[in-house]
Amino acid sequence: MNAPERMPLPDIQSSPDHRNIAINRVGIKGLRFPVRVRSATGAEHHTVATFEMTVGLPPHVKGTHMSRFVEMLERQDVALDFEHVQALLEGTLERLEADSGQIVMRFPYFISKKAPVSGVESLMDYDVTLRANSDIQNGYRYEIAVCVAATSLCPCSKEISDYGAHNQRSHITITAEIDAPMSIEELVRIAEDEASCEVYGLLKRPDEKFVTERAYDNPKFVEDLVRDVAARLNANSRILRYTLEAENFESIHNHSAYAVIENDKRAGN
Repeated sequence: MNAPERMPLPDIQSSPDHRNIAINRVGIKGLRFPVRVRSATGAEHHTVATFEMTVGLPPHVKGTHMSRFVEMLERQDVALDFEHVQALLEGTLERLEADSGQIVMRFPYFISKKAPVSGVESLMDYDVTLRANSDIQNGYRYEIAVCVAATSLCPCSKEISDYGAHNQRSHITITAEIDAPMSIEELVRIAEDEASCEVYGLLKRPDEKFVTERAYDNPKFVEDLVRDVAARLNANSRILRYTLEAENFESIHNHSAYAVIENDKRAGN
């Protein structure tokens, strides 16, 4: 017995819309998906990213095809980096028949670090965001954002105190638009190098002595911190634009010290 012939299902999303209002971005948000991210050495790091994937919708189209965003992720079989995120976005625009779109992926990224004296290894986690945009007017744009924990020590406290100085844990957040491959590790290293001292997942007693004295010998206000990091970012030709934030979680106040530097090199700032 032959199976009954199925009638084609209506595609309401592709039907015309008569309100004549374009939508800047429409798609999916809050989708968690396992991914591989390529490191500075070429190794593949496994993590779980939270995705936001959107496209621009013309005024005459009623809706986008939400399932196609997930289809694009399911097709991924390579570790994501500068080039492959661009390929994912371009493939998404082609699949959705869109002229503009954006992919944002947020994920924890782990880097193995050696303690400064004992050499014991441990993992440090960093919050990372990759953002890719494409449209007819501006072309392809790619951003990396990293949030790096570090130590800062107050120069004023060191100067006026007889018994040491107060210090705090800092969050240094760099959001950089780049036009050539640049690794997560490279941005992390810039932030850690310019702090009073970097932090580690695991320290032995000789390491604790080292990091405490390192911070004491390298005091920085939050203003010093952002200026020193900004000088490094200004000197890097791959960085087109950046927003740099530092927040020091004060140990002697119930508030934070905070500073921001923004620079769009294309504007000559």
